[in-house]
Amino acid sequence: MSVKDRLKRLTGEGQPALSKSPRQEQISELRRKIDDIMARRAAYPQRSTAFHPPLPGRPLHEVITGEEARTDLGACFFSRCTFKAQSFHGRIRIARLTDADMKAAAVLAGHPEIAGMDISDALFLDTETTGLAGGTGTFAFLIGLGWYEGQDFVVCQLFARDFHEEGSMLALLGDMASEKRFLVTFNGRAFDVNLLSARYILNRLPNPLTDMPHLDLLFPSRRLAGHRLENCRLGTLESEILGFRRTGDVPGYEIPARYFTWLKNRDASPLEEVFHHNRLDVVSMAALTAYFADLLTGGHELPHAHPGDLLAAARMHLQHGDESIALALLDVLTKSRDSLAARNAGITLSLFHKRQGAWEDAVRIWEDMLACDPHDLFAAEELAKWLEHRACDNARAIGVVETILAGSRSLSPTERQALAHRLARLKKKSAAGAGRE
Repeated sequence: MSVKDRLKRLTGEGQPALSKSPRQEQISELRRKIDDIMARRAAYPQRSTAFHPPLPGRPLHEVITGEEARTDLGACFFSRCTFKAQSFHGRIRIARLTDADMKAAAVLAGHPEIAGMDISDALFLDTETTGLAGGTGTFAFLIGLGWYEGQDFVVCQLFARDFHEEGSMLALLGDMASEKRFLVTFNGRAFDVNLLSARYILNRLPNPLTDMPHLDLLFPSRRLAGHRLENCRLGTLESEILGFRRTGDVPGYEIPARYFTWLKNRDASPLEEVFHHNRLDVVSMAALTAYFADLLTGGHELPHAHPGDLLAAARMHLQHGDESIALALLDVLTKSRDSLAARNAGITLSLFHKRQGAWEDAVRIWEDMLACDPHDLFAAEELAKWLEHRACDNARAIGVVETILAGSRSLSPTERQALAHRLARLKKKSAAGAGRE
């Protein structure tokens, strides 16, 4: 049998037609559809496959002012710029932090040892990475560092032009960090420091950040300003606290893609905004540190300080045992034009006096609060408790409770029930006392 006959036998050509199975019919239908698609494709003009070389991109040194830095582990790119003392970042003058009380910085960080340091010992750090997931697969390709030299603020940026430059970049970071004594970041405790620690391990290098006291500004931001902000992202803090608004800033989610684009075509144009973004992050951390340090020390003298921030600062001082500063802030706030801040300050201050047994000071505040608002539930309850249990003046306590029950329309059913119970008890005690007389 010839090859041709064998092929006809295999394909069924020339043989009598047999009834097709459902599967064969499906296959035949698919073949017809494929033939139709190929026929339509032939009607369209085909694209040219000629190779067009990419347009030449801008080299890194033309986009970013800097130079190559060499270490024992190789080279990386290094950029440095200086923000002069008299320049402003928003409403904060750059040199302001150099006068900051380091005790306040220690309170912000929760590290008492910072109180004995100088602001020139601080290393401000922020990274730009290939992703936000963390872990060993995330690479920090740009490390922004800041510190004070005199009253000027210096920002240095270390850039890995390719993955193999990571070791030299980390080594250079280690050299710079060795000259500083404490670290300042924004959300660095959860992300930047952990990420860099993993990269040091992978590169088998000693980690210079391990034993450094760390001020992570995210936490004091939440405690001191979170009460009035939609969120505590750095951009929100810049606009609402520093009075600084970025224009033309690259969104954070675009940054990894821009680095990968650089790796692919070596066009540095997309990196210009990335470096600018990182530089602003570092300067904003310095400005926020200045604002929060001022808030904790002479906050009542800050022209732009929010009364609620001052109240939060006073409460932070109370928590850390700095009573004199806390009481000075609270005393100023009780006279604030902001009625809510004044009331909350009065509550905090009166409860402090109550815990200390300074009843005259506490009672004076409750009476002042009721003079401003006869239906203030907190002041009425506290004054009624004092009159009942300390002054033993049930008649006056009854008057305070009756005034609240009669005049306040904002009482919840639970609050109204508690006051009614207190009133009944007071009347019972008053009647019992009158009977004994």
